[in-house]
Amino acid sequence: MKTNLLKCILLGITLVSYAQEKKESGKNYNVLLIMADDLSIDLNTFGNNQVKSPNIDALAQDGLLLQNAYCTVPLCGPSRVAILTGLSPDVTKTPGNKEYFRDEVPDAVTMPQLFKQHGYFSGRVGKIFHMGVPGDIGTSGLDDPRSWNTVVNPKGVDVALENKVVNFTPEMGLGSAAAYLAVPDTAALHTDELVAAETIQLLKEHKDKPFFIAAGFFRPHCPYIAPLRFFDLYPPDEINLPYNPPGDRDDIPGLARRVYKEDMGMTRQQQREIIRAYYASISFMDEQVGKVMRALEELGLKENTIVIFMSDHGYSLGQHGMWQKRNLFEEATNAPVIISVPGMEGASKRTTRIIEFTDIYPTIADVAGLKAPSYLQGRSFKVLLDDPEADFGGMAGTAVQRRVEKGTPGAGWQLRGRSLRTPGWRYTEWDKGKKGVELYDKISDPGEFDNLAKNETYRDTIRRLSKTLQQRVEENSILKDNKGIKTNK
Repeated sequence: MKTNLLKCILLGITLVSYAQEKKESGKNYNVLLIMADDLSIDLNTFGNNQVKSPNIDALAQDGLLLQNAYCTVPLCGPSRVAILTGLSPDVTKTPGNKEYFRDEVPDAVTMPQLFKQHGYFSGRVGKIFHMGVPGDIGTSGLDDPRSWNTVVNPKGVDVALENKVVNFTPEMGLGSAAAYLAVPDTAALHTDELVAAETIQLLKEHKDKPFFIAAGFFRPHCPYIAPLRFFDLYPPDEINLPYNPPGDRDDIPGLARRVYKEDMGMTRQQQREIIRAYYASISFMDEQVGKVMRALEELGLKENTIVIFMSDHGYSLGQHGMWQKRNLFEEATNAPVIISVPGMEGASKRTTRIIEFTDIYPTIADVAGLKAPSYLQGRSFKVLLDDPEADFGGMAGTAVQRRVEKGTPGAGWQLRGRSLRTPGWRYTEWDKGKKGVELYDKISDPGEFDNLAKNETYRDTIRRLSKTLQQRVEENSILKDNKGIKTNK
């Protein structure tokens, strides 16, 4: 009783300190959103000691690292829409990369748009809403003009070098190919270097008024193009391949495996080369993050700016023979999220509480003192910024699309895979269980190797999780409060 009372008192003091610091500054908090593209939790600060990411690691020392943050769909377009609208893909009707959310919810207020409506300067550099990579680099892609006052679409030397890549999957487009290029030092700048430079310029131009600035880096999305010196950080003979036990794929349903052929047809040596290139791309992107963060501090903005660093989803690097995204295993669904807030007591915090990407928008609005739209489907986890061990009661749902063949009702790309992540379990259904079920004990089997779905011992667990999953799908398919937003139905 006394312990709980003390925790409540300390929590109250921390919340008051946030409010007091904001009041004394005489300014609203700025927001700097930094997004990486296709970045897994393969970062030093998340536990992969082989990856060199000193600048992202330093940011984690200043904030809260969320170890269990899950995307709504392990694919760029729908995941980014969920982050920026606070709505599930079932509401926005964005299962893939080709749909525009305003076709379904034309009056939705996005996160940057909310800040813009409150007098903030709202600017975007690079990829925030979906842009095809590499095809849309230098364009606005599926951007949302209502969200921004200013947009910048850099295009660097990497785009001109695409025809020189080493490509182990030439039958595939570069946006999903196992392809890379180590570029010798050149005076010409890569796209991500331009993203950093343009972001810094916006910070300089708008440092004297509230801003919401979003910097969207394109790496480590394939093709993995980065300066040679970042490849040199990773000796080829030191690259480790993931452990996959014999017969690992035997108990995985067919739809779960239907992404690419096993290991994309690569030899083990080719797999090592791709992982090396991916790591090099991470380190290159990390250097650009460092440039932006140093500028933030040099401009005197660090003490008044909320910083969010995150990826749009996770990424598989050979686990279960799968690569890239579009699957429902931990590697593709769990993504890095770090949030730093001015005045945070005892930074360098970590939380294992589960959050969903739809929780990002209401949280940032909450911390900034803005009232988020009532129809948002996520929840603010501001309490975790104060107490990482607070009871958030989280679980996360992730969906993935698979093609329904022509001549079949609902033909086309549909969200056919649904996965529920709880503290103890991962439970997945394909076509509502008709095309397969997966159950993994996350405590004893964190690698998700042993599918327990056909084990009679877990019949009650499966029944309970299936009911919870279906309830969540139904709840997330409708708006809880549609005041102020229209849907085209």
